[in-house]
Amino acid sequence: MRHPNDVLFAGEKPFPILPAVDHYAGSEKLITKALALQQEMGPVFDITCDCEDGAHAGAEAEHAQMCAALIMGEENRFNRVGVRIHDVTHPHWEKDLEILVGQAGSRLPFITLPKPRSADDVRRQILVLRQTEAVHGMKHNIPVHVLIETHGALREVWEIAALDGVESLDFGLMDFVSGHHGAIPGSAMKSPGQFEHPLVARAKCEIAAAALGCGVVPAHNVTTELKDTDYIHADARRARQEFGYLRMWSIHPNQIQPILAAMRPDFSEVEAAGEILCASQDADWGPIQHGGKLHDRASYRYYWELTKRARATGMELPEPVSQRFFS
Repeated sequence: MRHPNDVLFAGEKPFPILPAVDHYAGSEKLITKALALQQEMGPVFDITCDCEDGAHAGAEAEHAQMCAALIMGEENRFNRVGVRIHDVTHPHWEKDLEILVGQAGSRLPFITLPKPRSADDVRRQILVLRQTEAVHGMKHNIPVHVLIETHGALREVWEIAALDGVESLDFGLMDFVSGHHGAIPGSAMKSPGQFEHPLVARAKCEIAAAALGCGVVPAHNVTTELKDTDYIHADARRARQEFGYLRMWSIHPNQIQPILAAMRPDFSEVEAAGEILCASQDADWGPIQHGGKLHDRASYRYYWELTKRARATGMELPEPVSQRFFS
């Protein structure tokens, strides 16, 4: 029986399926804690080692080397530990790439580029990344995640999303609000303002639309709440249901589980998806009827991506689905 990956994306770019949480950690202590939690929970969240905000001025090289060592360490069991480098205006960003690609490139799932001012900034950093990969003899290209947090990046967000190698667009809420020189109030950095202020809501919609339209994952900004899990869940749920975001940042371990829960598909829909996919595989991906409705490859594609997203959030799938498609 043919696997959906061999049938549903023939001649077409498959949509990336990433863990629904991107957990940021800046220090060795916090990265190590995050790795221990990832070992416990499984690869249901990514870890991003933060060189931009985590490194002390003058100690950028040492910090990048520490991150590379942790990425290459035994505690990184799932190879889902990425890194955010310095922005294109910082004097150390190219050295970041040299250290990280040279010492840990084989196990880097992604590199995040902060604060581009334009699509050209992103092109420049991707070009240097590819040159660095070639120097070190890498046989694959590391995917790039791009932070949209400046006026210029938002203006050219569709161009950025379409660049080869971009896998995710991430919204940088705090810097975006700060870049408006007080025209957007500080209340828009938290809920409900972050979802209701017109300028912020517009930015979120434009980023999500560009990402989804170009086949990359939209990733939502952090919530500033660290303890109230209902509040965290509500923020993530609004990001998912109202704005179409499929991934969200975390800055504290308390945020991971409620974000995962909010990002999970509806269980009944996942069950139906499993039944449809199994029946369609039995029919060698020809049209079928299920529940009195016709299904073909267009709906199979939807249900296959839904199933993969459910699995990425840690949902337990029906046994036939796990055995047929993920064994």
